Amino acid sequence: MNLTLEALRILDAIDRKGSFAGAAIALDRVPSALSYSIRRLEEDLDVLLFDRRGHRAKLTPAGLELLSEGRHLLRAADELEQRVKRIASGWEVELRIVLDSIIPFHKILPLIDAFDREGSGTRLRFSYEVLSGVWEALLSGRADLVIGAANTGPETLHMSGGFQTMPLGAREWVFAIAPDHPLARAAEPLPASLIQQYRAVAVGDTGRTLPGMTSGLLSGQPTLSVPSLDAKLAAQLAGLGCGHLPRSMAAPHFASGALIEKQTQDAKPEVSAQIAWRSSARGKCLKWFLQRLADPAVQHSLLWE
Repeated sequence: MNLTLEALRILDAIDRKGSFAGAAIALDRVPSALSYSIRRLEEDLDVLLFDRRGHRAKLTPAGLELLSEGRHLLRAADELEQRVKRIASGWEVELRIVLDSIIPFHKILPLIDAFDREGSGTRLRFSYEVLSGVWEALLSGRADLVIGAANTGPETLHMSGGFQTMPLGAREWVFAIAPDHPLARAAEPLPASLIQQYRAVAVGDTGRTLPGMTSGLLSGQPTLSVPSLDAKLAAQLAGLGCGHLPRSMAAPHFASGALIEKQTQDAKPEVSAQIAWRSSARGKCLKWFLQRLADPAVQHSLLWE
Protein backbone atom coordinates (compact mmCIF):
# COMPACT_ATOMS: atom_id res chain seq x y z
CA MET A 1 0.00 0.00 0.00
CA ASN A 2 1.16 3.56 -0.64
CA LEU A 3 1.09 6.22 2.06
CA THR A 4 -2.55 7.25 2.42
CA LEU A 5 -4.60 9.55 4.63
CA GLU A 6 -6.23 6.44 6.09
CA ALA A 7 -2.81 5.09 7.12
CA LEU A 8 -1.93 8.43 8.71
CA ARG A 9 -5.22 8.45 10.63
CA ILE A 10 -4.45 4.97 11.98
CA LEU A 11 -0.95 6.06 12.97
CA ASP A 12 -2.36 9.16 14.68
CA ALA A 13 -5.01 7.17 16.57
CA ILE A 14 -2.49 4.60 17.84
CA ASP A 15 -0.25 7.38 19.12
CA ARG A 16 -3.09 9.24 20.82
CA LYS A 17 -4.67 6.14 22.40
CA GLY A 18 -1.38 4.46 23.29
CA SER A 19 -2.26 1.07 21.86
CA PHE A 20 -3.61 -0.73 18.83
CA ALA A 21 -6.63 -1.84 20.85
CA GLY A 22 -7.45 1.71 21.94
CA ALA A 23 -7.07 3.01 18.39
CA ALA A 24 -9.31 0.22 17.08
CA ILE A 25 -12.10 1.29 19.44
CA ALA A 26 -11.69 4.96 18.43
CA LEU A 27 -11.79 4.11 14.74
CA ASP A 28 -14.45 1.40 15.07
CA ARG A 29 -12.11 -1.19 13.58
CA VAL A 30 -10.74 -4.51 14.82
CA PRO A 31 -7.15 -4.41 16.19
CA SER A 32 -5.96 -7.00 13.66
CA ALA A 33 -6.99 -4.75 10.77
CA LEU A 34 -4.94 -1.87 12.20
CA SER A 35 -1.94 -4.11 12.80
CA TYR A 36 -2.14 -5.36 9.22
CA SER A 37 -2.34 -1.78 7.84
CA ILE A 38 0.68 -0.63 9.85
CA ARG A 39 2.77 -3.67 8.85
CA ARG A 40 1.91 -3.09 5.19
CA LEU A 41 2.93 0.56 5.56
CA GLU A 42 6.22 -0.43 7.21
CA GLU A 43 6.93 -2.89 4.39
CA ASP A 44 6.15 -0.33 1.70
CA LEU A 45 8.31 2.33 3.33
CA ASP A 46 10.93 -0.20 4.40
CA VAL A 47 11.12 1.38 7.87
CA LEU A 48 10.07 0.34 11.35
CA LEU A 49 7.41 2.75 12.62
CA PHE A 50 6.68 1.21 16.01
CA ASP A 51 8.88 -0.29 18.70
CA ARG A 52 6.68 -3.19 19.76
CA ARG A 53 8.67 -4.12 22.85
CA GLY A 54 6.74 -3.47 26.05
CA HIS A 55 3.04 -3.00 26.67
CA ARG A 56 2.64 0.38 24.96
CA ALA A 57 3.05 0.96 21.25
CA LYS A 58 5.92 3.41 20.96
CA LEU A 59 6.84 5.23 17.78
CA THR A 60 10.37 4.97 16.48
CA PRO A 61 12.17 8.20 15.40
CA ALA A 62 11.07 7.46 11.83
CA GLY A 63 7.51 6.94 12.99
CA LEU A 64 7.56 10.20 14.96
CA GLU A 65 8.74 12.11 11.89
CA LEU A 66 6.09 10.54 9.69
CA LEU A 67 3.35 11.30 12.21
CA SER A 68 4.52 14.88 12.79
CA GLU A 69 4.46 15.71 9.10
CA GLY A 70 1.43 13.52 8.46
CA ARG A 71 -0.69 15.48 10.93
CA HIS A 72 -0.20 18.57 8.77
CA LEU A 73 -1.63 16.61 5.85
CA LEU A 74 -4.55 15.37 7.95
CA ARG A 75 -5.42 18.91 9.03
CA ALA A 76 -5.16 20.15 5.45
CA ALA A 77 -7.41 17.33 4.25
CA ASP A 78 -9.98 18.05 6.95
CA GLU A 79 -9.97 21.75 6.08
CA LEU A 80 -10.38 20.95 2.39
CA GLU A 81 -13.31 18.66 3.17
CA GLN A 82 -14.98 21.40 5.21
CA ARG A 83 -14.41 23.98 2.47
CA VAL A 84 -15.97 21.69 -0.12
CA LYS A 85 -18.98 21.09 2.12
CA ARG A 86 -19.37 24.82 2.77
CA ILE A 87 -19.26 25.62 -0.94
CA ALA A 88 -21.80 22.90 -1.67
CA SER A 89 -24.13 24.38 0.96
CA GLY A 90 -23.77 27.92 -0.46
CA TRP A 91 -21.33 29.38 2.08
CA GLU A 92 -18.21 31.04 0.70
CA VAL A 93 -14.79 29.78 1.72
CA GLU A 94 -13.74 33.40 2.28
CA LEU A 95 -15.39 36.82 2.14
CA ARG A 96 -13.06 39.77 1.53
CA ILE A 97 -14.45 42.99 3.01
CA VAL A 98 -12.80 46.35 2.43
CA LEU A 99 -13.66 49.22 4.77
CA ASP A 100 -13.15 52.90 4.14
CA SER A 101 -11.26 54.71 6.89
CA ILE A 102 -14.48 56.40 8.08
CA ILE A 103 -15.61 53.04 9.53
CA PRO A 104 -13.85 52.38 12.87
CA PHE A 105 -13.09 48.68 13.13
CA HIS A 106 -14.55 48.37 16.62
CA LYS A 107 -17.95 49.22 15.07
CA ILE A 108 -17.65 46.06 12.94
CA LEU A 109 -16.98 43.74 15.88
CA PRO A 110 -20.68 43.20 16.80
CA LEU A 111 -21.35 42.11 13.21
CA ILE A 112 -18.48 39.63 13.31
CA ASP A 113 -19.71 38.27 16.64
CA ALA A 114 -23.23 37.80 15.28
CA PHE A 115 -21.90 36.15 12.13
CA ASP A 116 -19.75 33.72 14.13
CA ARG A 117 -22.92 32.40 15.75
CA GLU A 118 -24.08 31.22 12.31
CA GLY A 119 -21.31 28.60 12.43
CA SER A 120 -20.76 28.81 8.67
CA GLY A 121 -16.99 28.41 8.77
CA THR A 122 -16.52 31.16 6.17
CA ARG A 123 -13.26 33.00 6.74
CA LEU A 124 -13.63 36.79 6.95
CA ARG A 125 -10.77 38.94 5.67
CA PHE A 126 -10.94 42.68 6.42
CA SER A 127 -8.70 45.42 5.09
CA TYR A 128 -8.76 49.21 4.82
CA GLU A 129 -8.60 51.52 1.82
CA VAL A 130 -9.35 55.23 1.47
CA LEU A 131 -11.58 57.09 -1.02
CA SER A 132 -10.94 55.84 -4.59
CA GLY A 133 -8.88 52.95 -3.19
CA VAL A 134 -12.10 51.40 -1.86
CA TRP A 135 -13.78 51.41 -5.27
CA GLU A 136 -10.56 50.22 -6.88
CA ALA A 137 -10.47 47.17 -4.58
CA LEU A 138 -13.98 46.20 -5.73
CA LEU A 139 -13.34 46.81 -9.42
CA SER A 140 -10.06 44.90 -9.39
CA GLY A 141 -11.56 41.87 -7.65
CA ARG A 142 -9.64 42.31 -4.39
CA ALA A 143 -12.88 42.83 -2.49
CA ASP A 144 -16.21 41.02 -2.47
CA LEU A 145 -17.92 43.70 -0.38
CA VAL A 146 -16.98 47.30 0.42
CA ILE A 147 -18.41 49.34 3.28
CA GLY A 148 -18.20 53.12 3.55
CA ALA A 149 -17.13 53.82 -0.05
CA ALA A 150 -17.20 57.54 -0.80
CA ASN A 151 -20.02 58.94 -2.97
CA THR A 152 -21.49 56.81 -5.75
CA GLY A 153 -18.32 55.42 -7.30
CA PRO A 154 -16.53 55.89 -10.62
CA GLU A 155 -18.37 55.92 -13.94
CA THR A 156 -16.67 52.67 -14.97
CA LEU A 157 -18.46 50.89 -12.13
CA HIS A 158 -21.91 52.01 -13.28
CA MET A 159 -21.18 51.43 -16.96
CA SER A 160 -20.15 47.83 -16.34
CA GLY A 161 -23.51 46.95 -14.80
CA GLY A 162 -21.75 44.29 -12.74
CA PHE A 163 -22.05 45.96 -9.35
CA GLN A 164 -24.77 47.00 -6.95
CA THR A 165 -24.73 49.71 -4.32
CA MET A 166 -26.74 50.58 -1.24
CA PRO A 167 -26.56 53.91 0.63
CA LEU A 168 -25.03 53.73 4.09
CA GLY A 169 -25.48 57.38 5.03
CA ALA A 170 -23.31 60.38 5.79
CA ARG A 171 -21.37 61.39 8.89
CA GLU A 172 -21.48 64.86 10.40
CA TRP A 173 -18.11 66.56 10.05
CA VAL A 174 -16.82 69.48 12.13
CA PHE A 175 -13.81 71.74 11.66
CA ALA A 176 -11.42 71.12 14.53
CA ILE A 177 -8.11 72.60 15.66
CA ALA A 178 -5.87 72.44 18.72
CA PRO A 179 -6.21 75.34 21.22
CA ASP A 180 -2.75 76.67 20.36
CA HIS A 181 -3.34 76.64 16.59
CA PRO A 182 -3.25 80.15 15.02
CA LEU A 183 -6.84 79.74 13.78
CA ALA A 184 -8.06 79.29 17.36
CA ARG A 185 -8.01 83.07 17.84
CA ALA A 186 -9.51 83.95 14.45
CA ALA A 187 -13.03 85.36 14.22
CA GLU A 188 -15.79 83.05 13.06
CA PRO A 189 -16.96 81.97 10.63
CA LEU A 190 -13.54 81.27 9.15
CA PRO A 191 -13.27 82.23 5.47
CA ALA A 192 -11.75 79.78 3.03
CA SER A 193 -9.04 82.33 2.14
CA LEU A 194 -7.81 82.25 5.75
CA ILE A 195 -8.03 78.46 6.22
CA GLN A 196 -6.13 78.00 2.97
CA GLN A 197 -3.03 79.56 4.54
CA TYR A 198 -2.66 76.78 7.09
CA ARG A 199 -1.75 73.16 6.64
CA ALA A 200 -4.58 70.66 6.48
CA VAL A 201 -4.36 67.12 7.79
CA ALA A 202 -5.93 64.65 5.37
CA VAL A 203 -6.22 60.88 5.09
CA GLY A 204 -4.45 60.02 1.86
CA ASP A 205 -6.33 58.42 -1.03
CA THR A 206 -5.02 54.85 -1.50
CA GLY A 207 -6.18 54.46 -5.10
CA ARG A 208 -3.52 53.77 -7.72
CA THR A 209 -5.37 53.54 -11.01
CA LEU A 210 -8.59 55.51 -10.52
CA PRO A 211 -8.57 59.32 -10.40
CA GLY A 212 -7.72 60.50 -6.89
CA MET A 213 -10.42 61.89 -4.60
CA THR A 214 -10.22 64.59 -1.93
CA SER A 215 -12.73 65.90 0.56
CA GLY A 216 -12.69 69.24 2.33
CA LEU A 217 -9.30 70.35 0.99
CA LEU A 218 -8.87 73.79 -0.54
CA SER A 219 -7.01 74.38 -3.76
CA GLY A 220 -3.36 75.13 -3.07
CA GLN A 221 -3.64 74.38 0.65
CA PRO A 222 -0.53 72.75 2.17
CA THR A 223 -1.37 69.22 3.26
CA LEU A 224 -0.09 66.61 5.67
CA SER A 225 -1.23 63.20 4.38
CA VAL A 226 -1.73 60.50 7.02
CA PRO A 227 -2.82 56.84 6.73
CA SER A 228 -6.00 56.79 8.83
CA LEU A 229 -8.62 58.85 10.65
CA ASP A 230 -6.99 57.95 13.96
CA ALA A 231 -3.72 59.36 12.65
CA LYS A 232 -5.53 62.49 11.45
CA LEU A 233 -7.04 62.99 14.89
CA ALA A 234 -3.65 62.52 16.55
CA ALA A 235 -2.02 65.06 14.22
CA GLN A 236 -4.72 67.65 14.86
CA LEU A 237 -4.54 67.08 18.61
CA ALA A 238 -0.80 67.74 18.33
CA GLY A 239 -1.48 71.03 16.54
CA LEU A 240 0.17 69.85 13.33
CA GLY A 241 -2.68 70.98 11.10
CA CYS A 242 -6.36 71.69 10.79
CA GLY A 243 -9.28 69.97 9.15
CA HIS A 244 -12.64 68.31 9.49
CA LEU A 245 -13.25 65.34 11.78
CA PRO A 246 -16.37 63.24 12.36
CA ARG A 247 -18.29 64.86 15.20
CA SER A 248 -18.54 61.56 17.08
CA MET A 249 -14.74 61.28 17.01
CA ALA A 250 -14.03 64.89 17.95
CA ALA A 251 -16.76 65.35 20.60
CA PRO A 252 -14.79 63.92 23.58
CA HIS A 253 -11.86 66.18 22.73
CA PHE A 254 -14.12 69.21 22.46
CA ALA A 255 -15.43 68.39 25.93
CA SER A 256 -11.93 68.06 27.39
CA GLY A 257 -10.63 71.18 25.67
CA ALA A 258 -8.01 69.28 23.68
CA LEU A 259 -9.69 70.47 20.46
CA ILE A 260 -11.75 73.51 19.52
CA GLU A 261 -14.63 73.50 17.08
CA LYS A 262 -14.64 76.41 14.66
CA GLN A 263 -17.39 77.51 12.32
CA THR A 264 -16.45 78.05 8.68
CA GLN A 265 -18.09 80.07 5.95
CA ASP A 266 -18.07 77.08 3.62
CA ALA A 267 -19.26 73.77 5.01
CA LYS A 268 -17.36 70.59 4.21
CA PRO A 269 -18.85 69.03 1.07
CA GLU A 270 -21.11 66.19 2.10
CA VAL A 271 -19.64 62.78 1.34
CA SER A 272 -22.25 60.02 1.27
CA ALA A 273 -21.03 56.56 2.17
CA GLN A 274 -22.00 53.51 0.14
CA ILE A 275 -22.05 49.74 0.44
CA ALA A 276 -21.16 47.98 -2.80
CA TRP A 277 -20.75 44.43 -4.08
CA ARG A 278 -20.74 42.39 -7.30
CA SER A 279 -24.17 41.74 -8.80
CA SER A 280 -23.17 38.17 -9.64
CA ALA A 281 -22.29 37.26 -6.04
CA ARG A 282 -24.73 34.75 -4.56
CA GLY A 283 -22.97 33.40 -1.47
CA LYS A 284 -24.82 33.06 1.83
CA CYS A 285 -22.15 34.98 3.72
CA LEU A 286 -22.46 38.04 1.48
CA LYS A 287 -26.25 37.87 1.68
CA TRP A 288 -26.04 37.69 5.48
CA PHE A 289 -23.91 40.82 5.67
CA LEU A 290 -26.07 42.72 3.17
CA GLN A 291 -29.19 41.92 5.17
CA ARG A 292 -27.59 43.20 8.36
CA LEU A 293 -26.12 46.28 6.69
CA ALA A 294 -29.56 47.23 5.36
CA ASP A 295 -30.78 47.64 8.95
CA PRO A 296 -30.99 51.39 9.77
CA ALA A 297 -29.85 50.69 13.33
CA VAL A 298 -26.70 48.98 12.08
CA GLN A 299 -26.04 51.81 9.61
CA HIS A 300 -26.43 54.37 12.38
CA SER A 301 -24.07 52.48 14.65
CA LEU A 302 -21.38 52.35 11.97
CA LEU A 303 -21.44 56.07 11.23
CA TRP A 304 -22.74 57.91 14.26
CA GLU A 305 -22.48 56.21 17.64
